[in-house]
Amino acid sequence: MKRTNFAGPKVKIMTEILRQRILQFINEALAEDVGPGDFTSEATIPATNRDTARLLVKDVGVLAGVEIAKMVFEVVDPTAEFTQLMNDGDLMHVGDEAFHVNCNSRALLKAERLVLNTMQRMSGIATLSNRYAFEVEDLPVKVLDTRKTTPNLRFIEKWAVRLGGCHNYRDGLYDRIMIKDNHVDAAGSLTAAINGVKTFFEENNMELPITVEVRNLVELMEVLEVGHVDRIMLDNFEVPILKEALAHIAGRYETEASGGITLKTIREIALTGVDYISVGALTHSATSLDLSLKVMK
Repeated sequence: MKRTNFAGPKVKIMTEILRQRILQFINEALAEDVGPGDFTSEATIPATNRDTARLLVKDVGVLAGVEIAKMVFEVVDPTAEFTQLMNDGDLMHVGDEAFHVNCNSRALLKAERLVLNTMQRMSGIATLSNRYAFEVEDLPVKVLDTRKTTPNLRFIEKWAVRLGGCHNYRDGLYDRIMIKDNHVDAAGSLTAAINGVKTFFEENNMELPITVEVRNLVELMEVLEVGHVDRIMLDNFEVPILKEALAHIAGRYETEASGGITLKTIREIALTGVDYISVGALTHSATSLDLSLKVMK
């Protein structure tokens, strides 16, 4: 896998708010997995034992989740000694070691599955995101994720998208207006939906960026006549029709292509000159990568 170093400025610095969200995630995940106790470890391992383990890479891709792994070990054993050998966003190969950790043996086994599940999932998303980003890295288009994420894990999965070199779209229903087909059908028309947003903003003294989805050129013409939007999402447009739509828009609004975008089609779509391409597959179709945590003897 060829990879440009996408990490760095595109990856948000750990803020206190993010740290608290991660700690909440860790504590809830441990409660789910450990429950009243890890009885197997309590029955077989002396309470004072300590061991050193290594995170072994068994796949090729983009590493993600090291920062969370470090925090997991801090939670289960405040005396844990964590030696980081690789960073989030690094390209990894079979046989690489991402980190070593020395801690209480029972705590190590308590943390093992949470660390692996999280890192494998994040690394899979980062790797797939990197493949999409690589396909269009020489073009000005931005590849966006969507809300098609695992419930309660969106902030982690979107973090992995950034590590892979793609970009986050909206975090939820609250930080951007996105008028889609169901909104239009329920409102009665695109015009009614857009005017409804205008009224809502005025009544609530609000302002958010507005994306409107169109399904064909007829709907596009209606949006161009009404205006009052920031971005037009061209959903499931075949390339010739997409080019025609972009010609009609003529740079007056941001443009976004969406719907069934794959690694095989993304470059052709990007070459039309669209500003953004949203890809649900970044999160809903990513395959977890193979990692293991092994005690060093």
